[in-house]
Amino acid sequence: MSTPATDRPSVLFVCVHNAGRSQMGAAFLTHLAGDAVEVRSAGSAPADKVNPAVVQAMREAGIDISAETPKILTVDAVQASDVVITMGCGDTCPVFPGKTYLDWKLADPAGQGVDAVRPIRDDIEHRVRGLLADLGVTPRA
Repeated sequence: MSTPATDRPSVLFVCVHNAGRSQMGAAFLTHLAGDAVEVRSAGSAPADKVNPAVVQAMREAGIDISAETPKILTVDAVQASDVVITMGCGDTCPVFPGKTYLDWKLADPAGQGVDAVRPIRDDIEHRVRGLLADLGVTPRA
């Protein structure tokens, strides 16, 4: 018998530094899906902290990610996820049968100011909303 936690889809967002794109993807999915989706993010070469321009851009969208910290990508995180979304990490993400892999081509916010991050943020939000529809999850208001 499965537990309710395993009935939820799980999504892993991966980028190189886990300091920008994957943090925004995870934050939007958590914000919009609530407990309906298990959300993870990681990086193949994590930075020391989340990009301050990303934190500011997300705060403007009403989501506070200032307490988030970049995490290293692990095989366990990939194995525990139903959907793995790569965002510019190339071939560093391990591939396992039975997983859904999506590669979102997005500009890298590293070294960019908030003006350059906003369109990336908005693109990620749009894609996350599409992902929710694909998962059959209704976004929270």
